[in-house]
Amino acid sequence: MSQLQTTLAKSASLEGTSLHTGEKVTLTITPAAENSGFQFRRVDLPDKPFISADVDKVKAVERATTLAEGSVKVHTVEHVLSALVGMGVDNAVIEMDANEPPIGDGSAKPFVDLIKQAGIVEQSETRKVYEIREAIHVETKTGSLLTIVPDNKFRVSVTQVGPDGKFTQFFSSEVTPEIYEKEIASARTFTFYEDVKPLLEKGLIKGGSIENALVIKDDKIMSKEALRFENEMARHKALDLIGDLMLSGKKIMGHVICVKPGHGANTQLAKVVKKDYASMVQMLPPVKIPKGEGVLDINDILKILPHRYPFLLVDRVIDFDGDNKCTGIKNVTMNEPYFPGHFPGHPVMPGVLQLEAMAQVASVVLLRKDGNQGKIGYFMSAKTVKFRRPVLPGDTLFIEAELLSFKRNIASASCRCIVNGEVVSSGELMFAIVE
Repeated sequence: MSQLQTTLAKSASLEGTSLHTGEKVTLTITPAAENSGFQFRRVDLPDKPFISADVDKVKAVERATTLAEGSVKVHTVEHVLSALVGMGVDNAVIEMDANEPPIGDGSAKPFVDLIKQAGIVEQSETRKVYEIREAIHVETKTGSLLTIVPDNKFRVSVTQVGPDGKFTQFFSSEVTPEIYEKEIASARTFTFYEDVKPLLEKGLIKGGSIENALVIKDDKIMSKEALRFENEMARHKALDLIGDLMLSGKKIMGHVICVKPGHGANTQLAKVVKKDYASMVQMLPPVKIPKGEGVLDINDILKILPHRYPFLLVDRVIDFDGDNKCTGIKNVTMNEPYFPGHFPGHPVMPGVLQLEAMAQVASVVLLRKDGNQGKIGYFMSAKTVKFRRPVLPGDTLFIEAELLSFKRNIASASCRCIVNGEVVSSGELMFAIVE
């Protein structure tokens, strides 16, 4: 899959019946700018207000996911969001002239067909994917268990469990546009007759029928057509999960493992993902990698530091914040001279070399100060050193150093190394500056 963000090539519309009101509705998907994500727009209301696909906007999760901004609401958003995510779209506006999308056949297939009709185009910005590095877990009072564990793909594994264990089904798959369209999108929503009978009697789901849902009554599945998959219910749970999880605002790289998922549990998980991502962003260095030359390129660094290959552990310096703070970069490759001998079957960057990289970046801060040019910074000691995560080949190491004190020829600095926004090591270092 491309690393660039995508949107729709053109607008496309779909007409149908809404589930709850039974009224006609037209849904139009339109292109959107980079980094805008997904937004719903109620074109039937004055000023045509927008509602972001954001878990903070979730107002109800009974039988569907409802978003609200003030008095403006959008019901049953999960199927169209699932289709957009599953088909690899990053940015889109979903316009509707009613308060919910057309139910179609109860699956996401009508929306997949609509996306294919509109076409998908790449944009100029890089796609942002939240790589899960530490397990995330949600457990609800109703018995739902949802966990995300690290994985190099986006995967879902769903166990659907009905009342008294009836209709227990399992589905597990990587999620790519090809797999989503073939294995997930056409799975229809389902419900147990006992749960919807009171709603039917009150006329609250006027658009519902066995044409757009699997209705289970007395251990039998009532449907106008045969099951599309033996485990169609579990696949539809995966479909809902993909849509609900996107309310976190981030596509993820990880394996989502669920038992008895539902809209309430799904949106709880989305809240945790959004919170964890926000916490991670706060640890990011306040810099952007320059597209041109860095603040100091390798030739500048060679003029400041005495180190040479294979012990020079700073490729460039990308930011100075005043006179006392500095951020450097080390691109860790499989060609590092220490990998053949340091856990060769599972190569990781030695912690002591991460510490040395911190010391070298701190030395850049020290040796740029007036009167220190041409001197050498000797690493004397380290305290409060912590190694939190392994650094692997292919990682980009952001190395931060902040000078805490400098008296006579003795200095101390607070340092940390960051990979993918997560602190992997840190410590407080002491130096002696000598001729």
